[in-house]
Amino acid sequence: MMITFEDCVGMSGLTKEEIDAIAAHEHLPEIVAAELGSYLVATEAGQGEIRRMIEDDIAEARAHGQHERTAVLKLALCHFLQEHAAARTVKP
Repeated sequence: MMITFEDCVGMSGLTKEEIDAIAAHEHLPEIVAAELGSYLVATEAGQGEIRRMIEDDIAEARAHGQHERTAVLKLALCHFLQEHAAARTVKP
């Protein structure tokens, strides 16, 4: 049996949008970003790092006039903050 990308997303504790943000920020393939995200989300400091990545991606999308991407990333950030309480308190 082979593990799919969707399986990796499910095991990561993150959404596909959150993983996409990590992949874009770190210039990584999605599967590698899923592994990195899974590692980071396990600690308060890592959750703060993911938050910072998503916020950086929002700023970059906004600076390039990518309104739809900005909106998707803002929703991803809201969801991330709801699901990972430590990310709300750790300063990025």
